[in-house]
Amino acid sequence: MNIVVIDGQGAGLGQTIVKKLRKELGKSIFIIALGTNIAAANNMIKAGANKSIIGEKDIHSFLKEEEINCIIGPIGILCNGGINGEITSKVCGTIFEINCTKYIIPLQKHGIYIPGTRDLQIKEIIEEIISDIKKNIKNVRLDA
Repeated sequence: MNIVVIDGQGAGLGQTIVKKLRKELGKSIFIIALGTNIAAANNMIKAGANKSIIGEKDIHSFLKEEEINCIIGPIGILCNGGINGEITSKVCGTIFEINCTKYIIPLQKHGIYIPGTRDLQIKEIIEEIISDIKKNIKNVRLDA
C-alpha cells in the first residue's frame, strides 16, 4: 500500500503522521513524503518515510504517474496558497483530482473552520485516519 503524506514548512504535522503510521503499520506500507521544501521532506524521512519528493514540479509528476492508495495532509493542501503559500494551484488541483482516498486534517487556520471538528485533537484525528487505513489494507490484500 502506497501512502502519501504531504506537508510543508518544517513538517511538524507530517512527521507526527509518518511516525504514527510506521509505529502502527510497520513495514507493511510504503510511505512517500511530499515536501513543499527540503526541510519538510527531510524531516518526514527522518520520521520513517521510505521516499521523499520535493517541490511543485516533482510532486505534480509523482501524483500524476504513480499508484497511490491515499494522501494524508492538512486542509491547506487543497487550497491554492495553503501552508503559508507553499501549496500552488498546480499541486492542490492535482491532489483534488487524483483518484484515491484523501485524509484531510482540519486545522483551524486562515479563517477555515469545519463544524464538528472543534472537540477533536490532532492525535485523535490521526488515530481515526490510521484505523481507516488498517481497514483498507485488509481490503487491498483481499483484492490482490
